[in-house]
Amino acid sequence: MRFIYFPLLLITLAVIFSQPAEAAFPEVSSSRYDIASDPLLLIWTFGTEKRKPVVKATGEMTADEKKLARWKEKQAHLWGQLEVGKRFTINASAYTAAADECGKDDGITASGLKVTENRTLACPPNFPFGAKIAIDGMGVYRCEDRGGAIKGNKIDIYMETKGEAFAFGRQHLEAEIVD
Repeated sequence: MRFIYFPLLLITLAVIFSQPAEAAFPEVSSSRYDIASDPLLLIWTFGTEKRKPVVKATGEMTADEKKLARWKEKQAHLWGQLEVGKRFTINASAYTAAADECGKDDGITASGLKVTENRTLACPPNFPFGAKIAIDGMGVYRCEDRGGAIKGNKIDIYMETKGEAFAFGRQHLEAEIVD
């Protein structure tokens, strides 16, 4: 079997070397190769090139976006009842992801998302997960969680520390559904 490949190798080599170098190897330039500046060799050997951030391709969704999209399908009836632009007063309090408050301390909300300060709200059941609510003086938050005492106009705002949550206390604030 080896003897069959040898003539093929000779023919291939003859074809390659019978052509000018530029035709056989178009990627080879006339300048000398500098091993010290070969980017692939440097990356492979020393890992000197910084990793470039992975850019999300158009149309791809993050894991959080996929979770919220599934919730949007499941809670379509709630999205249909949502009155965008409606202003209302909320009875706001704050909460943390501590086990003594939530019964667990992993920071995973009822929607499956990880709590995030300045984003996460625990809303009453009539608000769908993913609904955005602008709270005057605080910013725009997203409904991602539920709570046993969260009913009517009560809303819990996630805060990182108990000190922040206690300092916030309970406040009556104006809010608006933005999405």
